[in-house]
Amino acid sequence: MSTTTRSVPFRRKREGRTDYRKRIKLLMSGKPRLTVRMSLKNIRAQLITFSEKGDIVQAQADTKELKNYGWNYPASNTPSGYLLGMLIAKKAKEKGVGEAILDIGFRKSVPGSTVFAVLKGAVDSGLRIPHGEAIVPKPERLSGKHIAEYAAKLKANGSYEKKFSGYLKLGAKPEDMPQAVETVKQKLQGAS
Repeated sequence: MSTTTRSVPFRRKREGRTDYRKRIKLLMSGKPRLTVRMSLKNIRAQLITFSEKGDIVQAQADTKELKNYGWNYPASNTPSGYLLGMLIAKKAKEKGVGEAILDIGFRKSVPGSTVFAVLKGAVDSGLRIPHGEAIVPKPERLSGKHIAEYAAKLKANGSYEKKFSGYLKLGAKPEDMPQAVETVKQKLQGAS
């Protein structure tokens, strides 16, 4: 009769909510973690520092807050992620945080994705985060130019109202998105 003991993994590991190997590497850096979490309609960013008693949230921002700066477009696309990065960096500076390390959780690392748009917005606003330029979305994607061009193309075909009904319901014209990104960007930079 064998008496081997088997340890039960931590609850968060069993639930697929925490990768402890990845987490320990992030914590060993000694820097605050910029966590980016996405849902279908929203993006949330938090600056979290480790404490033995539990993690401490230094600053947090949500794409819903962008409405306060004049953003009336959907809150889960690449341009809104970029602006969210600028907002979280602004809040981090107010708390005296100047550097961080990116924590994307269980998301796959896909170059040019919205998660890296948040990173680029934070870096452009002065937060020092180690990264490679190859993972950052192209400037035309950060500004929403690709959405504006697609909207113009669909307007000519006649399926514009159907594809952009969500934008139109919010009172936003997709072809004006690059100007809206620039306006919100100026407000975020001017308010810091």
